[in-house]
Amino acid sequence: MSWHAKGFDRHLLQTGRKRDPRAADTPTIFELMDQYKTTDINRRAMEVLTAGEQFGHPMMAPPGTPADRVKILREAYLKAVRDPELITEAQKARWVIEPVSGDELQAVAERIMVQPPQVVEQVKKILRVK
Repeated sequence: MSWHAKGFDRHLLQTGRKRDPRAADTPTIFELMDQYKTTDINRRAMEVLTAGEQFGHPMMAPPGTPADRVKILREAYLKAVRDPELITEAQKARWVIEPVSGDELQAVAERIMVQPPQVVEQVKKILRVK
């Protein structure tokens, strides 16, 4: 992002749902889709294609993990990534920590996995999958 701050490059768009504050003047693809009234099929296809960005580096438990244990793991993870000492160390290393709750990630996964055939075909077309 230092190239951007110095004017060496110009970002055209961001693929995240929210603008990265380090490039606050750069619109998200979702903002552009709103502005240009993108069709529902193309909007959903783009959501599928960019969903990976929302996941970052998730922690996962195996299928069938009891709900009470999932809750404990999610709470522990959020507590850890909000720890001031961890945040200080991450800032020293210039790492960006943007925790997303397990509930949010589960909702994204459920939303992108249930797509109508037209969206699946559009994604295949974009990815050139036969």
